[in-house]
Amino acid sequence: MNTFTITANEYLTQDTQAYYYSDYVGGGKWRNPGTVECQVVKLKNTSGNEPKNDLLSAVSWLKNILSQDLPSILQKANLTSMTVCVAPRAKEEGFYQPNQKLFKTTIRDCISQLHGFEDGTDYIIRRINTKTTHLRCTTQLNDGSMPYVGITTDTCSISDNVRGKDILLIDDLYTRTVNIDEDVIQALLNKGARSVIFYAVGKTVSRF
Repeated sequence: MNTFTITANEYLTQDTQAYYYSDYVGGGKWRNPGTVECQVVKLKNTSGNEPKNDLLSAVSWLKNILSQDLPSILQKANLTSMTVCVAPRAKEEGFYQPNQKLFKTTIRDCISQLHGFEDGTDYIIRRINTKTTHLRCTTQLNDGSMPYVGITTDTCSISDNVRGKDILLIDDLYTRTVNIDEDVIQALLNKGARSVIFYAVGKTVSRF
């Protein structure tokens, strides 16, 4: 597991401690079985037609990673418990089939078997479509707004249960220039979260 800091900017008022499992290079590496690029693409299952065996393999891969990394984060934070929230996908909840929600359901299943984690995986729910930022060139429907300051509050419902909680916010992929995760962190803080630590499976290698 690797560490970094999400720095304050126009989306986020304070620096945030963050962790990630592996660098994400992108490009053609998503075609190579076993790479983080390949596994993240399968878990997204954007087209909804990934083979079942590939999905099961990706789920097992993610469980193994989370089972090691999440307890380590809890220890490093010097906390006895954290509430796990998941960064919402770009489209409203009903847009996705069950086999396109495996990232969230795998996190839920994993934390149910770990000590010290509260299930908050449904505490942030997208209710209005936003632009899927990784689908820049596609014929697939991709409506909604690109990221802007406050887009999470405008397009999501956030449970009052985050108030006073130490939140571990998990996303499949962090890209510094997109600012979606920064906006979600700020929305949680604005809702009353006591603290937010961020974790991503992959962190995009910056070209700048």
